[in-house]
Amino acid sequence: MSTGAQLSVPDMRRSTRCPVDHPVIAEHQARGDVKMHLCNISANGFMVDDAKDLARGDRVIVRLPVIGRIEAYVMWTKDSRAGFQFERIIRFEDFGEMIEALQPNPKLRRPR
Repeated sequence: MSTGAQLSVPDMRRSTRCPVDHPVIAEHQARGDVKMHLCNISANGFMVDDAKDLARGDRVIVRLPVIGRIEAYVMWTKDSRAGFQFERIIRFEDFGEMIEALQPNPKLRRPR
């Protein structure tokens, strides 16, 4: 019997990803608290550029502005990067507020 998350790999590449520069502390079931750096985020997930010893299917819980605690699963890893899919899609209004909190530089924000 397989262990870990049973993940589907939907084609979410059309989701708008916003560049961010945000450190988080993720709760990992086996490794405890893990420091990660979010480099982009969408309503479906995020990417970190400093993934250490993460594997596809690993589950983490992160705390994001506006959203609060949310669970995410590793969908892919390559070199030092990893892509995560949220357990649920973030609502449009909440996503917009979160991006404003994560991107204090107005030049990085998407026009509404």
